[in-house]
Amino acid sequence: MPVTHPLDENDPLAAKKTAFSLPEGVIYLDGNSLGVLPAHVPDRMQQVIKKEWGESLIRGWNDHDWIDLPQRVGDKIARLIGAQPGTVIAADSTSINVFKVLAAALALRPERKVILSDNGNFPTDLYVASGLKDLLDQGHELRIVAPEEVEAAIGDDLAVLMLTEVDYKTGRKHDMKALTAKAHGAGALAIWDLAHSAGALPVDLAGAKADFAVGCGYKYLNGGPGAPAFLYVGPEHQDNVRPPLTGWMGHEAPFAFDLDYRPDTGIGRMRVGTPPVLSLSALDAALDIFDDVDMTVLRRKSVSLCELFLSEVEARCPELVLASPRDPERRGSQISFRFDNGYALMQALIAHGVIGDFRAPDTVRFGFTPLYLSHADVVRAVDILETILTGRLWDRNEFKTKQKVT
Repeated sequence: MPVTHPLDENDPLAAKKTAFSLPEGVIYLDGNSLGVLPAHVPDRMQQVIKKEWGESLIRGWNDHDWIDLPQRVGDKIARLIGAQPGTVIAADSTSINVFKVLAAALALRPERKVILSDNGNFPTDLYVASGLKDLLDQGHELRIVAPEEVEAAIGDDLAVLMLTEVDYKTGRKHDMKALTAKAHGAGALAIWDLAHSAGALPVDLAGAKADFAVGCGYKYLNGGPGAPAFLYVGPEHQDNVRPPLTGWMGHEAPFAFDLDYRPDTGIGRMRVGTPPVLSLSALDAALDIFDDVDMTVLRRKSVSLCELFLSEVEARCPELVLASPRDPERRGSQISFRFDNGYALMQALIAHGVIGDFRAPDTVRFGFTPLYLSHADVVRAVDILETILTGRLWDRNEFKTKQKVT
């Protein structure tokens, strides 16, 4: 008989679970790292591969409008992140998009040299910023402070505030609106990484007056492994921003094949190379799941799932130390704990059908995707976690040998 939980009664998102291809016997708590395959994506890919590519061949660029996929997919994402149509494109990887928007933002503040971020930011963002400042060789400084020190560190020398809204490791959530306003008050620009926000909680880029944003398509957006990322440019910057990578698809007339570069109008100038049609098509199809989803309803269920998980773990698994903020308003859709043998614990959990992930040196992460998780799933996951900890089932060599991807 299926396990039930009273909090699952009258769940407005319950029917969404059938929209995903979930393996039998798996409780998936890793949608914050790689989303689940939407059930209709394989058929869409068959259509794109066999019909659009297979039969239309190069005619597909016009017959199936492949050329405008970046903007079409971008507009679907825009609705989920509080952005206006025409302000988002789906393209490249998050790392490349960080480079593009950071370089563009610095060019808008040439008299200032400080890039401010925090030590909870995803390392690739910091690596890109460090590499860019060295490449520019114009005296820029990457200033890194603790997350709780960001607001106080915003000063009149700041060029760009560059933050991830939801911390990848702990789930800590920055106040986007307040920090963007503080940056603007100091004459600086604000870049937000939405990798752990888009599709997980309501985001309001327009309301926060964010200048730029980036994010990935393969986490809560369920676009598949290595799915294209996205970037946002605020309307007030679109015709002033200078793209640092001046590829042919960002040209005003790419098929004129002029030898001089003239940037496209609007968000199109942030395109670089040929769109990856197959991966963009998968992401495009995956985003259809959100068509009738109210992000406020999704957030409410996310908080409920996380709160249940937190209370159950703390009551039954005292060995684990909470690494996430206790206040649900201060975190995204994940809960993280610290445990000295965190890697082995997570491998044991995975072997027993509960999939989360590990982040060095000692953090086990659990992501909660309300579209395919129930409260009953949460309780069952903690049952298994408790069994593994009580029996020290993690204390085996097979669970301690680290693989390349953790």
